[in-house]
Amino acid sequence: MTFSLVARSADGRLHGVAVASRFLAAGALVPAAGADLGAIATQAHVNLAYRPQGLALLRTGVTATGVVAGLVAADPERDHRQLGVVAATGPGATYTGAHCRDWAGGQAGDGWAAQGNILTGPQVVDALRDSWLAGGDLPFAHRLLAALRAGQQAGGDRRGQQSAGLLVVRRGGGYGGTGDVMIDLRVDDHPDPITELDRLLAVHTLLFSRPDPGTLLDLAGALASEVAGLLTALGHPADPTEPEDALVAWAGLENLEARLVPGRIDPVVLARLRAAAPPVPAPRSAV
Repeated sequence: MTFSLVARSADGRLHGVAVASRFLAAGALVPAAGADLGAIATQAHVNLAYRPQGLALLRTGVTATGVVAGLVAADPERDHRQLGVVAATGPGATYTGAHCRDWAGGQAGDGWAAQGNILTGPQVVDALRDSWLAGGDLPFAHRLLAALRAGQQAGGDRRGQQSAGLLVVRRGGGYGGTGDVMIDLRVDDHPDPITELDRLLAVHTLLFSRPDPGTLLDLAGALASEVAGLLTALGHPADPTEPEDALVAWAGLENLEARLVPGRIDPVVLARLRAAAPPVPAPRSAV
């Protein structure tokens, strides 16, 4: 019913899972991940206990292959399960029970594992693999999603589409640095869930990504005056020489606070501010 990719970033700091299925809210059931530990996908006849048990095994230093072996050995319904695991280091591991519905199977390599069941054919897993291996220049989350899209384009779940999910963790990478979950996005019931997940990831990236230090602009001079004017027009009166307090107030309402840098402004924030402000009326012509 599902195809998924579990993976680790090249530097080992990020772990994640991307999943799609003709099943309601697969993203709420399939993935699990722990910062600096690894990631797990449990599917086919899902065993939710695999998620905490697998993470516990990873926490003790068990390899991905060892986690798979340990989980399925203790499960009398293992022939109906499918599982993918990556650890903090080493190759990923995948398992497909003998009674999973055709087509079902998986592949694994260094830092990744791809698997699926009730697929149109093995080309779906091939596409997951090929996209992942070719996508090294993409940001980690976008690379996972690109692989998911490739799997769907290769045929995906033979019953069609319904849900998709994306989970990415990194130590201290959550909102405001107060948690490890960087991205946890789900599309539970949609005719084109991967496209919708792509849209959600774009919104998440806009709102919560940290600005690129190399693009930041000094909030001074003519730019400070412009920003102050825009903020004032939006109902946040600002000092033309020091508009930062008003900018913080506006950005908080727009959920852009993660992109604020004292004394400077992110071009993404500036573009949103310019787009939000009402147009300046053109001067009247002389009669």
